[in-house]
Amino acid sequence: MEKIVIIPTYNEKENIEAIIHAVFSLHKGFHVLIIDDGSPDGTALLVKNLFPKYPGQLFLEERRGKLGLGTAYIHGFRWCLNKGYRFIFEMDADFSHNPSDLERLYQACTNGADVAVGSRYVKGGAVENWPSNRIALSKGASLYTRIITWMPVQDPTAGFVGYRREVLEMINLDKISFVGYAFQIEMKFAAWKLGFLIKEVPITFVDRKLGASKMNKGIIKEGVLGVLQLRWQSLFKNYRSQVSNKVIPAEILVNTQDAGL
Repeated sequence: MEKIVIIPTYNEKENIEAIIHAVFSLHKGFHVLIIDDGSPDGTALLVKNLFPKYPGQLFLEERRGKLGLGTAYIHGFRWCLNKGYRFIFEMDADFSHNPSDLERLYQACTNGADVAVGSRYVKGGAVENWPSNRIALSKGASLYTRIITWMPVQDPTAGFVGYRREVLEMINLDKISFVGYAFQIEMKFAAWKLGFLIKEVPITFVDRKLGASKMNKGIIKEGVLGVLQLRWQSLFKNYRSQVSNKVIPAEILVNTQDAGL
């Protein structure tokens, strides 16, 4: 099994069927894993109804209650690693990430990148349908994160990401502390600290048209304070998995700045 897309959901009945159909309509061999946090609107049932149409390609993991974005992805990462997938992607259910860009992230991973980031803030990237104050907040958060962590990634909060399985095997997922806004930052930071090559792929991010945003003050607070905590903890925390005997290949032990980031 080659590649799979993890899509976490909570009350996404307006989008879930369409996003699943969109991924499979690419005909690029992507499987889909939905991680649903007990959506009261029936999102999981809609996914189950599509099982006959996509046998052996569409999967669902149901969790009880809203447990957070970060724990949903970590649950998904472990599931995918156990099933033997080589390339594991994450994306939102609301079409803010264009499914057609999955192939470009995959190509980046097969052309030398260990982590491919769908980036709004590199040349060629863009944001549509966001008010100016939200764009300013997002760009400010990215700049703030780079200053505090020194991580050379232009869009560290991006949630459209592809990983080679070796990255997720090497990262000790038990050491990932954050569950909301800061989770995406910490995953990239862990990969970077371990010497993996991160490449940013320009995308156009489009604000959701259906359903409600999951952003709230608590998530933003975690991001602001979490980055400071992340930097402080990096002096003591070792993100490398202690159960893996794998050695990082010499060819990926390069400075990400050499990759044009």
